[in-house]
Amino acid sequence: MIKLFYTPHTCALASHIALEEAGAAYELARIDFASNDQRKPEYLAINPRGRVPAMVTDRGILTETPAILAFIAQSFPQAGLAPLDDYFAFARIQAFNNYLCATVHVAHSHRMRGTRWADDASAIAAMQRKVPQSVTECFDLIERDMLRGPWVMGEAYTICDAYLFTLAQWLEADGVDLSALPGVSEHRRLVSQRPATKRAIAAELSPAG
Repeated sequence: MIKLFYTPHTCALASHIALEEAGAAYELARIDFASNDQRKPEYLAINPRGRVPAMVTDRGILTETPAILAFIAQSFPQAGLAPLDDYFAFARIQAFNNYLCATVHVAHSHRMRGTRWADDASAIAAMQRKVPQSVTECFDLIERDMLRGPWVMGEAYTICDAYLFTLAQWLEADGVDLSALPGVSEHRRLVSQRPATKRAIAAELSPAG
């Protein structure tokens, strides 16, 4: 049985949506950042980095969203969440998801997690001021060169779409002007209407979630 460790309003939502899209049997384990659950020994035994998501599988524990998404796509091929028979197309999916992980998410994190990179208050404040520009630049690139439409890879919905949707949820708080991103905005709307997305969000926001 798959077990997904998550926190609401985090990138763990992408993996949660993918599990729903795949029709996977899984259970959820909520990590409460307000209670510092991510630093407790029980969770550090799951993910020593103290972050979400983490996923327990029959073969061991996986962390990092691109790896988890790839695992879900490959474990449930009938869901068609990635072009598994086309190595180059699958590599393009990995490239996009790694851009979201290594560049877009990091740019966003400077708004709230500046202490990961600096101790000086003025340096942290400077990082925060930069976020609207840096995140906008990331999404401008996605809008212009990466989002083929209607889905990231074109006509087929893939694991990229759950991940892009999740990060696009944070755009307003990051100070990004969505009027300049019509493609990303429409993509976000389309993904939000999918039943799997609605189920995942409802589960995470429910008091019992």
